[in-house]
Amino acid sequence: MKPINVGLLGIGTVGGGTFTVLKRNEEEITRRAGRPIRITAVADKNLELARTVTGGDVRLTDDAFSVVTDPEIDIVVELIGGYGIAKELVLKAIENGKHVVTANKALLAVHGNEIFAAAQKKGVMVAFEAAVAGGIPIIKALREGLSANRIQWIAGIINGTTNFILSEMRDKGLPFAEVLKEAQRLGYAEADPTFDIEGVDAAHKATLMASIAFGVPVQFDKAYVEGITKLEAADIKYAEQLGYRIKLLGIARRRPQGIELRVHPTLIPEKRLIANVEGAMNAVLVQGDAVGATLYYGKGAGAEPTASAVIADLVDVTRLHTADPEHRVPHLAFQPDQIAEVRVLPIDEVETSYYLRLRVLDKPGVLADITRILADQSISIDAMLQREPEEGESQTDIIILTHLTIEGNVDTAIAKIESLDSVTGQVTRLRLENL
Repeated sequence: MKPINVGLLGIGTVGGGTFTVLKRNEEEITRRAGRPIRITAVADKNLELARTVTGGDVRLTDDAFSVVTDPEIDIVVELIGGYGIAKELVLKAIENGKHVVTANKALLAVHGNEIFAAAQKKGVMVAFEAAVAGGIPIIKALREGLSANRIQWIAGIINGTTNFILSEMRDKGLPFAEVLKEAQRLGYAEADPTFDIEGVDAAHKATLMASIAFGVPVQFDKAYVEGITKLEAADIKYAEQLGYRIKLLGIARRRPQGIELRVHPTLIPEKRLIANVEGAMNAVLVQGDAVGATLYYGKGAGAEPTASAVIADLVDVTRLHTADPEHRVPHLAFQPDQIAEVRVLPIDEVETSYYLRLRVLDKPGVLADITRILADQSISIDAMLQREPEEGESQTDIIILTHLTIEGNVDTAIAKIESLDSVTGQVTRLRLENL
């Protein structure tokens, strides 16, 4: 069979891993795909790096547009990242009849609707397994393996940097800023870690999973996004004492009035499998009506784990290269004319349980005032922890776990609690999920 020719845009960590794994496992991959898959052109601004990685056996260029317009290229692999030039290159590749494989979750979460529509019109595929959770095949599981199910909810640890930081904070009792520096030193966090620690990266991934699970357009702009920068070591300690661990979760949940799409630090019962995912590992828990709960675990980043997902997409596209476009798996699992406009719930309409930490004066009547405010907002208390003040201290912490309640009611209650003279600072509020 005539080989499939691949143009690789970006030969950094993932691009280098893709080139290496594809070459190392060439025979096995050919047996699976039914024909050879060969990278014949590489575009990168750093030509010296490209020459080192590839050995100079392929066409090298610093002009990525020359690759996406090359008539000899069948599939373009975009590993540049970002929203800018990557979008232009992907759309130009599609315009020129190329299939696209990408690991660019940011691009698809923001511009996916436009890109998928262009691909459908041109009759080409856009594959993006590597965009979510690195080497874990969660996109294929949602799009194909669970296609018999009405997906009820998804909850995922889908950012390894933040999971490493939270694991270290719990294990060593260190503050966030100190652990972040260690994560940067070890290479788990970027020099500018904003997308990771503020939850943006996880929200990009949660957006894509929600679209595939529920058959809705990608709509990152409607996701609620909260990172881990305000988490204190005290909250991790108190959560442990109450039988919980704190993880940054991406959550997509189907509700009668719409869908939830949110990313935030979350308390999870410590006995749950997903609560015990440590370090830089990723895990996604999916609840389907027929299959029940399924858990997908593995490395969410890195050269070869992510390359594994990129090459799996290359194999899929190669198998379906000559297939009738109407018979291919749809980009977002549901047929394009069946993508539904479903309301994404604003965070104040979300119903979940809550962890509240209050710094209060140690005097009679304080707890009664707080519980009365909660009751007035129909907020029921599930558990409570009241610390004795340190010797010589006049203040102490009260920790409250609530039953299911509406976020808007919690916001109102917190505002009233913070106005009490006996409450000496802002109330710390975290969400809690009994997954």
